[in-house]
Amino acid sequence: MRSIILLSLAFLLACSRPTKEESKNVDLEKITIPIGDNASLPYLITGEDESLYFSWVEKKDSGWVELKYSKMVDNVWSAPAVIARGNDWFVNWADYPMVAVDSDGNMLAHYLAKSASGTYAYDVNIVMKKAGESVWSDAMIPHDDNTPTEHGFATMLPQGNGSFQISWLDGRNTGGGDHESHGGGGAMTIRTAVLDMDGNLTEENVLDQRVCDCCQTTGANTTNGPVVLYRDRSEMEIRDLSIVRKINQAWTKSVPVYQDNWNIAGCPVNGPRVDAAGNTLAVAWYSAANNQPEVKVAFSSNGGETFDQPIMIDQTSPLGRVDLAMINEQKAIVSWLTSENGKTVIKTQFVEANGALSEPMNIAETSESRGSGFPQLEKFGDEVYVAWTVFEDGEESEIKMIKLPITN
Repeated sequence: MRSIILLSLAFLLACSRPTKEESKNVDLEKITIPIGDNASLPYLITGEDESLYFSWVEKKDSGWVELKYSKMVDNVWSAPAVIARGNDWFVNWADYPMVAVDSDGNMLAHYLAKSASGTYAYDVNIVMKKAGESVWSDAMIPHDDNTPTEHGFATMLPQGNGSFQISWLDGRNTGGGDHESHGGGGAMTIRTAVLDMDGNLTEENVLDQRVCDCCQTTGANTTNGPVVLYRDRSEMEIRDLSIVRKINQAWTKSVPVYQDNWNIAGCPVNGPRVDAAGNTLAVAWYSAANNQPEVKVAFSSNGGETFDQPIMIDQTSPLGRVDLAMINEQKAIVSWLTSENGKTVIKTQFVEANGALSEPMNIAETSESRGSGFPQLEKFGDEVYVAWTVFEDGEESEIKMIKLPITN
């Protein structure tokens, strides 16, 4: 009986799934954004203060880099403000800076800065701005190992009372800051701590002792508490997604989101993205198990304790680089890169927990190169904003942004 039900469900989902040829180009509203020259690495977030924020990086002369942000005010982006600047940063196409904002308006931002001469010797640096103030704090480092190894791919989740749950990939056991020694020692770990606006760290924990080395982590706040998702790594080099949940102030053991059984002897640099609406989670990810590239979305109605069977988004020629935002407790929107008619295209699609899919929408053509980065999307009000990096004249980078309405 159970097999009949599963087969029937699979048939219904397949019938609801538009084909690649049904993808449509849509009229999109271009958004004016306050960027300077050579801008890249966009990030969009709706803060818990219910405001929309946009951050990005601008490369300057002599190796200097500035991290800037803007806030949406009356449907217009505010004048840009500098969060931090430096000439010792590790600017990485996949490990981009982010901001987080709590319900009071307290802000955190993170970026990477070199810790030694090794290519992959760098630290997570976090700066803070208290609500109502205009000055950002000096940078603090949430890990205290002082090793010249890789630290990055941080996630920051507001927890109330001016505190944030921070998690990051920590390479203190890997043995070195270059690819020759990277991974030659112990494994990459994922760690966490709670950071308050005075820079105090508490509740430091190791979430997993062996994880994939360079895929993005992601997290969300559910009704039950924060969750963190990441690409795991088994002794047999299976690199599927895992989730840990903080329940009653204690972290659960990691469990798989879904077992793709992707065996790959190297980091795919393609992490998951999760969002929450109440106690409902939706997670998007890329896998290429058995040399079959796929983008999938799975929903959980119990805060990540269990997940429904994945919904196939694309299994033609996707490149991954996913993002996802919840529309409501039954619906999300996902974005990803795919190859289509010899071109690389940014696509979005609405997906419902019952498996129903809208027609995929072509947002823009882009490049599959690392420099094009990871397109970003975020729901705000009754619209979805999408931002991505493009190149002018093959060298100068620029950010484009559009918005599209949420369909019923």
